[in-house]
Amino acid sequence: MTSELFSPLPLRSGQVLNNRIAKAAMEENMAGDGQLPDQRLLTLYRRWAAGGTGLLITGNVMVHAEALTGPGGVVLDENAPLKPFTEWAKAGKSGGGALWMQINHPGRQVASDMPGVVWGPSDVGVDLGRHSGRFGRPAAMTPAQIEATVTRFAVTAHRAEKAGFDGVEIHAAHGYLLSQFLSPLVNKRTDQWGGSLENRARMLLDVVRAVRAAVSPSFAVAVKLNSADFQRGGFDADDARQVIETLEPLGVDLVELSGGSYESPAMTGRSADARTQAREAYFLDLAKDLVRTSPLPLMLTGGITRRDTAERVLDSGVAVVGMGTALAVTPDLPDRWKSHREADRQMAPVTWSDKALASAAGMAQVRHQMGRLSRGSDPWPRIHPVYTLLSEQWKQRGALRRYRAWLSATRGAEAVNRPV
Repeated sequence: MTSELFSPLPLRSGQVLNNRIAKAAMEENMAGDGQLPDQRLLTLYRRWAAGGTGLLITGNVMVHAEALTGPGGVVLDENAPLKPFTEWAKAGKSGGGALWMQINHPGRQVASDMPGVVWGPSDVGVDLGRHSGRFGRPAAMTPAQIEATVTRFAVTAHRAEKAGFDGVEIHAAHGYLLSQFLSPLVNKRTDQWGGSLENRARMLLDVVRAVRAAVSPSFAVAVKLNSADFQRGGFDADDARQVIETLEPLGVDLVELSGGSYESPAMTGRSADARTQAREAYFLDLAKDLVRTSPLPLMLTGGITRRDTAERVLDSGVAVVGMGTALAVTPDLPDRWKSHREADRQMAPVTWSDKALASAAGMAQVRHQMGRLSRGSDPWPRIHPVYTLLSEQWKQRGALRRYRAWLSATRGAEAVNRPV
């Protein structure tokens, strides 16, 4: 009997996914010159494409050149040349699966040493205790800035389709800009973008409408949404249910459920309020409740590494199983599952008591594995987290110098030195 994992999934856009396994977005931090994809990303995505995954979702591609999650971020705006993205699309689709581009704006989650802008719905900064200084202090966005950002999402989606991608995923989770607008802890506005959930969801819905209008009907549009922020008084599962219902009439194909933010890194299994302690499928209990009422197919991401866990997720009614770390360590895991084999290596979680530092080290470990894949090497999951964290910090300094120089050359010195 064929597993449901390997059955096709038709979407409302007419696109059909080959199977129910997706590589969820992981920030690669591999932008080359001009904040563009280069050979490293092509090699990495060819490796994943050959592994049997039905859907590959890129790490977040930034819609605003002056607002990046980090200096190694890829930018696709109205000024970016399309050829490097066309080559990326070919590499990602070389195995016969679909390739979607995750598009994002960091909002307030921008490192304090980054040039450009730090924006948010309000001037509420990221609270990481003694690590709070790692992030810039945000300025509350003006209506004109909000409207311009909505347009940027649409421009990036339109250009992604021109480059040959099969769809986009709008990132409204993990504490980035659209997630910040949804959060009552971060969004303190008193205008049409603040207060009620209807108002807090306005920017996300405007982005979805603008993106859907900018692409063809056959181009997939997905949204990544927190099942909960895992902060007391924050965006919760009932909010997620209502937002999913409002997305349905707007032509959305799929909603990916995750959870957490830098302040509560539940997406790495380390939430601030201990409501997700499962070793795998962190958000499955919340997803089960949302599946019952969701008018849209759901994708669940978070800590899935074994086939029986993936089967259990699908049995709950979830349509697509998303994996990140597992595919960074075992890029051919779907093909292994198809032949009833499991991964022969795992990456141990970082369990330091400092959750913010542990989350950063864990993400550095994953990026180290992606870096090895991008060079044509096999993953080596036994690397020490201290080494990967320090190594990444060293590489980030070089990337920051290159990003500053590029931003100054293309946007002018005022973009580099603008106070935030």
